[in-house]
Amino acid sequence: MTVTSDDTEQDRTIPPLRALRFDRPGDLYHEIPEVGGFTKHRPNDDEDPLGFFERLRASTTPEDAITYTAFATEPQVAINWGVNAIRVTLPDLPPDELQLMSWISQWLDHPSSENRWRTMQVALFAPRRSATVYLGLAVGWSGGALAPNDPVSVPDWRSPKAVNAAILRALGQVGLEQRSVCLARVLDLAAGLFRVY
Repeated sequence: MTVTSDDTEQDRTIPPLRALRFDRPGDLYHEIPEVGGFTKHRPNDDEDPLGFFERLRASTTPEDAITYTAFATEPQVAINWGVNAIRVTLPDLPPDELQLMSWISQWLDHPSSENRWRTMQVALFAPRRSATVYLGLAVGWSGGALAPNDPVSVPDWRSPKAVNAAILRALGQVGLEQRSVCLARVLDLAAGLFRVY
């Protein structure tokens, strides 16, 4: 049997997408110090990412685990987590937000600059700052130029701050009787991200 170049291309294994920005939580707090302004707790020197996440989750402020996850994960991973978190928290989105969620999902499938700019534009001109709108802003701030022919780059903390705001906004829209259940589901989704770094 003759192996063609097409066969060789199809047999290549694509490496998995790296989930975490840093191997140690302390490095995250050093390199992106803005995360410290949003969390009450700080990592210990010997703590690994999952251990710190679990400590935050068990603390009196489990929302810190959401913030830490938004900052600790790579932007595309964090935004995908945000999409899933909003879906389990707010399953009945209004039509305009479903359309924006569709743009976000399209960017996740095809992360081109054009898809990122379109998503950002829709989010910027939305009539209210909903969870989905914050997630759309996170897409726009996930890396690269803000607009065509605009050389300005976005600080590393902008996208995770928007992911954090999106998930906390979604949880804030849930009735008190369901909030702890939704928070647990969101944190279960997050925990899986720390097992693949």
